[in-house]
Amino acid sequence: MAPLESVRQELSQQFPCRKDQIQVLSTLFEASFPSPPTTVVHGLEATGKSVVVRAVLQALDVPHAIIDSKECITTRQLLEQAVAATRNSVHQALGTGLLHGNQIKCETVNALENHLEKNIKDVPKFVLVFDGVDRQKEAPMTLLPGLARLGTIIPNLSIVFIITVPNPRLLHLPGTPHIQFPTYSKEDMITILSLDPQDIFLERVDEERYDYGEEEASEDKAWLWPRYCAVVWDSIGKGAARDLRTFTLICYNLWRPFVQPIVDGTHGTRDFSKLLVSRRSIFQGDEALTGKIISAKPSAEDQNNRSKPTFLELPYYAKFLLCAGYLASYNPPRQDKIYFMKSTERKRRRRGGNAGGRASKHRKIPRHLLNPSPFSLDRMLAILQSILIHPVAQTGQISAQIATLTSLRLLLRTGAGTADLLDPATRFRVNCSWEYVSSLGRSVGIELRDYLAT
Repeated sequence: MAPLESVRQELSQQFPCRKDQIQVLSTLFEASFPSPPTTVVHGLEATGKSVVVRAVLQALDVPHAIIDSKECITTRQLLEQAVAATRNSVHQALGTGLLHGNQIKCETVNALENHLEKNIKDVPKFVLVFDGVDRQKEAPMTLLPGLARLGTIIPNLSIVFIITVPNPRLLHLPGTPHIQFPTYSKEDMITILSLDPQDIFLERVDEERYDYGEEEASEDKAWLWPRYCAVVWDSIGKGAARDLRTFTLICYNLWRPFVQPIVDGTHGTRDFSKLLVSRRSIFQGDEALTGKIISAKPSAEDQNNRSKPTFLELPYYAKFLLCAGYLASYNPPRQDKIYFMKSTERKRRRRGGNAGGRASKHRKIPRHLLNPSPFSLDRMLAILQSILIHPVAQTGQISAQIATLTSLRLLLRTGAGTADLLDPATRFRVNCSWEYVSSLGRSVGIELRDYLAT
């Protein structure tokens, strides 16, 4: 095993900005020193908790098992995975290989204690890590305190909890060491992303023609990438990137549009100020924050389709039925002879003033702005025969369309009524707006204003 200092130095280079946490973890779980029975590692998302803990335990060559709570639906599954992972890790550390047998039943923390005592008795130290255990589904209140006390019962066992936000009363166990992973600052994020700068040119540049080789390309991208990341943080990342993962995604999405003038030959690789001025528009929009399903620039056809109102497509006679129901709901029954009789030639006129020609003292509210009134089924069917272009018999098709409108809640039953929906005495009330039913009427050649009373 490598010396402790060399392990710390190697891990610090692999995980920058986490030197203090690596030093504390390597000290606590070094093989030649006793480890605390319970340790809490906490921090927000995308702060490197899980990956650093795993890397430290692997570098120290300590037998360990990591249980991810996101993969466990129930508490029993969490405990059984802990038993299986512990058994396989111990056999792998002893050189006997992995075991492939029947899954061991484990339903309680006491059963887990018995299995762990049998499995780790041949190793001097074992670390059991529960990652994200504070978000375990269907977890009882006694799960975390029970798991935390396993380290005090079994001498060669150390429990590590990786959680998001610590709670003083989470474990009911005093003296538990806590290791915090703070969020990355601007300098930390730029330092981490600078470890892997993106290429400026996707295709290899002709060295003989442009006198530009691999060494110059590496120097240019190492010089340009950190300055670009700083601009992304100041313009977008500071307000929209909540963690390192989101900030990295934004930087990757905007990199190719940013360096396109360099690829085209308009600007040089070191003309950062001119490049920033020419490409400042990409830092002012939100294209990098929107998902890939949403198109940044909708086509003219999509804009025309959005401008058109969309209505529920109904069968042919259902449209007439809904128009008849609207007229029956907003027209007084006493005016049905005026608007729906076809026996004589008549003029439909608006009844808004007095007979003597004097102005009315009271302004009348349009009827379609009032609440709909209930109507009977036989009245709606009579209005339907009046507004239809050609007469139709009352067959099962009409009855089916009435049931369809009722199931869509475009027609609502009112009152107790009878159990039969198609009883002539059943009363309904229309449940749609004037804009919808007028457009529906125009689609079948009916202008409802000619039939609507004032």
